[in-house]
Amino acid sequence: MSGTTSNSVSGFYSTNLNPRVRTFDSLAKRVAMALGYPQINIEAHVDQVYDNISIACEFFTKFAGYTQEYIIFDSSLYEKGKGIRMDALFAITPEMQETYVIDEVENSAYSVGTMIIGDPGNPFQVTDINNLPEAEKAYDHLLQSYRKVIDVFTFEEGTASGTNTLFTIEQSLAQQTYFSYALGKYGFDLVSWYTLKDWLDVRKKLLSQEYFYRFDDRRQALHLIPEPSIRSGFYGLVGCYVEKPLVDVVKELWVYHYSLALTKITLGRIRGKYSGTGLFGGGSVDGSLLSEGLTEKESLESELMQGTPGYGDAEPPAFFVG
Repeated sequence: MSGTTSNSVSGFYSTNLNPRVRTFDSLAKRVAMALGYPQINIEAHVDQVYDNISIACEFFTKFAGYTQEYIIFDSSLYEKGKGIRMDALFAITPEMQETYVIDEVENSAYSVGTMIIGDPGNPFQVTDINNLPEAEKAYDHLLQSYRKVIDVFTFEEGTASGTNTLFTIEQSLAQQTYFSYALGKYGFDLVSWYTLKDWLDVRKKLLSQEYFYRFDDRRQALHLIPEPSIRSGFYGLVGCYVEKPLVDVVKELWVYHYSLALTKITLGRIRGKYSGTGLFGGGSVDGSLLSEGLTEKESLESELMQGTPGYGDAEPPAFFVG
């Protein structure tokens, strides 16, 4: 091993949950070093490497890069024939409005109030923390957009079985059942309670009181059938898978491996154009990296999509059997 490091050894300390790689720039440097930099020149343009990282992030967030969130649903925001946009629900959900900061030096997230935003000319170079707006948990400031929902896995109306059950028929029956045992033979017994509960379930099906939901991931719109009435508003709860912020996705080890495989393919194609060209000292140019990158790419894709639990660690979004 030769050469003098440009950083102190502590600059290379890294763990899974506290990684050294936190930006596109640092990940591009790691990919370059894996290919022999700085001892040898890498014939790929830096934009090509950045684009390979973007492709890796896109692929990872489709199958694994998501978090499970519960969003407040307000029926008054629903537009007939159009549904309701998920970013509107983000804006009224207290947890999704939680603010955080990205540290100026280490570019890591903390829940303390404000966030460092990248310069417009260099989105991966952080700036001063002072006089900057607060960042919401639902907003991805690297992408300058709200985080996107991958899929919705549950919808609960607040007046039936969701979070607000205090004044529901079920709650009244449960209280009557309790009183029948605590204060003597009053109200319902358990058999009557279950019988009436079954009748309520049948009534929901006959009168179409249960909502069927359909989510359009491209438009980020949630549709309900039947559509909520303007005259009878309600609150509900939506369970959904939401893409991780880009600053978290770029830290994933799979993203590094896939970016490296794509860069090998890029280099293999570039060098393949000059295959057989003689170099000073007797060497020659070949495109052997192409086959190596294609093999690694196929293996990584299989690992992401077919592993158990794999990188997904959960039910794959948009592939549910009811």
